[in-house]
Amino acid sequence: MNRLKLNNPTVNSNTYIDLFCGAGGFSKGFDDQGFKNVFSNDYEKSFCETYKANFPNHRLLQKNIEDLSKKEILSLTKNVKIDVIIGGPPCQGFSMAGNIGRKFIDDPRNHLFKEFLRVANIVKPNFIVMENVQRLYTHNKNKTKDEIINRFNEIGYHVECKVLNSVHFSVPQMRRRVVFIGSKITKNIIFPMEKINKTLNIKNAIHDLPELKSGQKSGINNHVAMNHSEQMLKKMKFVKDGSGREDMPKKLRPKSGDIRKYIRYDSSKPSICITGDMRKVFHYSQNRALTVRELARIQTFPDNFFFKGSTISQQQQIGNAVPPMMARSIAQCIKIMIDNAIKKAS
Repeated sequence: MNRLKLNNPTVNSNTYIDLFCGAGGFSKGFDDQGFKNVFSNDYEKSFCETYKANFPNHRLLQKNIEDLSKKEILSLTKNVKIDVIIGGPPCQGFSMAGNIGRKFIDDPRNHLFKEFLRVANIVKPNFIVMENVQRLYTHNKNKTKDEIINRFNEIGYHVECKVLNSVHFSVPQMRRRVVFIGSKITKNIIFPMEKINKTLNIKNAIHDLPELKSGQKSGINNHVAMNHSEQMLKKMKFVKDGSGREDMPKKLRPKSGDIRKYIRYDSSKPSICITGDMRKVFHYSQNRALTVRELARIQTFPDNFFFKGSTISQQQQIGNAVPPMMARSIAQCIKIMIDNAIKKAS
C-alpha cells in the first residue's frame, strides 16, 4: 500500500457520483479538488434541502436508491465517463452486532451496501471510494471487510482499505473511519499521507465565534445556542475544561449513560468524534452545548455552508458527514492515480 504526500489542489475535469450524499461533505471535498459532479443521491428530505442549498449546480436525485433504475442511471451517465463513485452507505446498513458467523452480504440489513455495489457495476467508474465506521474493519473477525473487498473484486475492482483518522488531515477532530478505495485501472492504490499538527484543537477552530448563553441567537447562520434546562445548566457549571461528571457533586452526578456525555470539550485538544447527538457535550468555556455552526467548523465545513431542517437534523447531517478536508485529501489521491494511469498509458 503506497502513501503519497499531497500537493496543492488543481483544477481538472474529472467526474464523480456521490451516493448517500447527505449534506455533502464528500462532495465538497471532491469539488474543492476540481472534480465535476454528474449526479448525487439521497433520500432524507432535510439532508437534500441542505445539499441543494450548497450545491445548486449539482444534479441531486432525492429518492430511495433502490428506486434508481438501471435505465435512469445509464441515461444520467450517457456519453460521460465516470472517474469515481463515492459514498458511505448509512451505518444502519452495516449490522455491527448480532450476526457473528453470518455472511455480511446475506444480512438483509446490509442492502444499502448492495445498492452501492449495484450502481458501481452499472456505471463501471475507474475508481470507487466507500467510507464507513471504524469497527467495520475488524467486524466478524475481519470477515466483513474481506467480504466487501471480494464483492468489489467480483465486478472488476482491485480494492484496498485503511482506517483513517480525520485529525491527520487538518480536521480538529479525532474521527476514525474505514475507507475502501478500489480501481479498475491500477493496482497501485494511494492513500493520503497522515500529518501531525500539534496546534490542531477545538479552541483554535471555534474561539472567534460570538459567545452565547443557553437559548441565545446570533447573527451568524446556524450559530444558535440550544435551550438547556435549569437542571442541566446547574450540573454543568461544576465541570471544568476537559473534565466530566466526576466534577459534579455526587447528588447531581448522573449514575449511568454514555461516558462521553456530561463532559466539557478539552480546549487544548482536537474534538472527540462528532455524532448526530452532542447535546450533553458542552463548550469548553461556555455553559451550553456546541451550536450547529461550531460543530460544522470542527467538521471543516466553511462558514458559507448552510444547514437546513430542524436543529436535530442539522446535527445529524454534520455527524454523518465525511469532513470536507479529509474528503479533499482522498480526492487528491484519486486525481493522482488517474494522472499516473494516463501517463502510463501514453
